[in-house]
Amino acid sequence: MANIKWVADPMHSEIQFKVKHLMITTVTGYFQKFNVEALTANDQFTSADSVIFTADVNSISTNNEQRDTHLKSADFFDAENHSEIHFVGTKYEKVSGDDYALHGDLTIRGTTKPVAVKVEFGGIVVDPYGQTKAGFTVSGKISRKEFGLTWNAVTEAGSVVVSDEIKLQAEIQLVKQG
Repeated sequence: MANIKWVADPMHSEIQFKVKHLMITTVTGYFQKFNVEALTANDQFTSADSVIFTADVNSISTNNEQRDTHLKSADFFDAENHSEIHFVGTKYEKVSGDDYALHGDLTIRGTTKPVAVKVEFGGIVVDPYGQTKAGFTVSGKISRKEFGLTWNAVTEAGSVVVSDEIKLQAEIQLVKQG
C-alpha cells in the first residue's frame, strides 16, 4: 500500500526534449513549469505505486521566442486547446543495478499512447534542511507524429525540417512529503 508521497523539487529538476533540425543539428527545449508526484510503499524506490507527470505547454522554451510561439500553435502542441502534457505511470520495474523502466500512458495534444522510459535511480539523501530527497535521470524517445504533431516542411534539397523522433531527458529530484 502506497503511503509515502514525493513531489518534484522544481529548483533541482528539469525536463528537456531534443529534436533534429534539418537533420544536421539538434535543438533543445525545456518545459519550465511541470509537476511530478510519486507514491511509494517505502523509501527505497524499489517500487512506485503511482507516478504522475504534468507539463504546462505554455511554459515551453527553446531560447527562441518565434519558435516557442510556433510550438504552442495548432501546428504543434495546440496549447490553446491542449494546455498540458500528462504522463501516468502504470509499471515501475527494476532492469538491473540502479536502472529501472517506467511504463505508462503519455497524453500529448489529446492523444494517449503507451510509452516506456529508462530511469536511472541516483539515490536518496537528507539535505542540510532535513528534507529527504531522491534523484533520478530519465531518458526516452517518442515519435511526435504518433501524438498528432505532424507539421513539417521540406527544404529545397528534399530534407525534412524537423525529425519525427523526439528525445526526452529529465533530471528529477523528488522531496519526501511529511
